[in-house]
Amino acid sequence: MKLFIYYLVVTNLITFFLYGIDKWKAARHRWRISEAVLLLAALIGGSIGALAGMYGFHHKTLHRKFTVGVPLILIAQIILILCLLQL
Repeated sequence: MKLFIYYLVVTNLITFFLYGIDKWKAARHRWRISEAVLLLAALIGGSIGALAGMYGFHHKTLHRKFTVGVPLILIAQIILILCLLQL
């Protein structure tokens, strides 16, 4: 369980910084991190970091696939964790 918590912390920190880096690159008209990578980072456990990055950096907040998709991913992850804890 401890290892899983470490995984979530690291994954969420990385995801948060990915959103920040992508925002920085967008402001400078540089090569960007793909939306697929940003969503994948949320999907593999970084959904809290994705939400924090979205609203902390004001990035991807106008894209429906992010404003709806990331919270849905978070809800699904919470349900999955709760179901696993019941076992």
